[in-house]
Amino acid sequence: MKKFTFEELKGYKGENGAPVYVAYDGKVFDVSSSYLWEDGSHQGEHDAGKDLTNEIADAPHEPDRLDNFPIVGEIG
Repeated sequence: MKKFTFEELKGYKGENGAPVYVAYDGKVFDVSSSYLWEDGSHQGEHDAGKDLTNEIADAPHEPDRLDNFPIVGEIG
C-alpha cells in the first residue's frame, strides 16, 4: 500500500487530470468517481487533497460513507 505524505496528498485535487483523493483516519480514499467531489470540492465545504479526519465530524453523514470508495494508500 502506498504511503502518502501530507504534501504529496495535496497533488490529488482532480486538477490537470489527477485523481481526487482524501484521507481519513490514516487511510487515503479515491473519491474521483463521486459527482459530489467534482472539481475537487465536496459541496463547497471540504477540499480534496487533504486529511479530513477532523473535518468529517461536522459532516451531515457518518465517515463510513468513505467505505464506498477504494483505499489507495495510507497517510503519514
